Amino acid sequence: MRFSPLDAQHRLLDAKMVPFGGWDMPLAYPSGTLAEHAACRTGAVIFDVSHLGTVRVEGPTAFEQLQACLTNDLSRIAPGRAQYTHLLDEDDASVLDDIIVWWVSDQVFDVMPNASNTDRVVAAIGGMDTTATRAVLAVQGPEARVVVAKVSVEAAAVKRFTVEAVQVCGFSCVVAGTGYTGEDGIEIAVPSDGAAVVWKALYEAGAIPAGLGARDTLRLEAGFPLHGHELGEGISSLQAGLEWVVAWNKPNFHGRASLLMEKERGVSRRLVGISIPGRRPARDGTRVLDVSGAEVGFVSSGNFSPTLGHCVAMAFVKPSTAVGESVSMDVRGTLIEGVVVATPFVAKKK
Repeated sequence: MRFSPLDAQHRLLDAKMVPFGGWDMPLAYPSGTLAEHAACRTGAVIFDVSHLGTVRVEGPTAFEQLQACLTNDLSRIAPGRAQYTHLLDEDDASVLDDIIVWWVSDQVFDVMPNASNTDRVVAAIGGMDTTATRAVLAVQGPEARVVVAKVSVEAAAVKRFTVEAVQVCGFSCVVAGTGYTGEDGIEIAVPSDGAAVVWKALYEAGAIPAGLGARDTLRLEAGFPLHGHELGEGISSLQAGLEWVVAWNKPNFHGRASLLMEKERGVSRRLVGISIPGRRPARDGTRVLDVSGAEVGFVSSGNFSPTLGHCVAMAFVKPSTAVGESVSMDVRGTLIEGVVVATPFVAKKK
């Protein structure tokens, strides 16, 4: 089990800790997931996302290394920008990981894999695992920049999908304007010895601590995929509806040939949203049935939506299943009705 540099801070706040991707991380604080979720939709919260990996790839060949491995095209951006991308399996184009690349400076990239996938990403792209040297704090919500500005005006000014090196509480940090909640957000990678100082400063500035529970309900409302659910073994970028991260103009990247074959023959399933009345969720693995009772797919993620006041789910279904179509889900022998809808379930405020 690995522990965040902020582990002591979570325990001081009486967080409920759970294992996640090999790390001991906060699930929720005493206020509870619903309150933390609401705080992110209306104000500002702070997540400890130090369990995400950081792989530093640098040097004169760094750009070419990443271009040859990852699906997206780094030439679409430039130093000081961030990009969402996938690492695919060579044989079947499964998404081994979905990744954010921070292009820190000319020949320096910080590649951010999911918690349990850091070793496989290093094996694929090279570089050095620097996860243990820093903490990553994510401030999310419509008031995120107002709160961060009380601690660092420079950090608060970092725009969406932009990356900058700035000072925060006297520590040299890398700050990016990305997020995973459907709200505006800022991520601060701070040296481990400064993590508690920055956390306390943001907390005192008004950021409400939030755990993995709220992070999951927020990303589900936003229709964002989670590795191990909407991405992973047997699931391609195309099935997940994420072809926009695939740069077909690149002559090669890991899994390109297999993915192109799938594109040409057509996907066997696709990811959709399902709106479900009531408070009984259809969890991952639940069978999805059409109006005739025939099985058309399965739920990949499902939960109660605090914002909407009813349940929602994402599911892989037959490609012919259309938005507006009525479906049912077999939850422990009880059929729950739902309707196929477009995602996101909760649109980001303008």
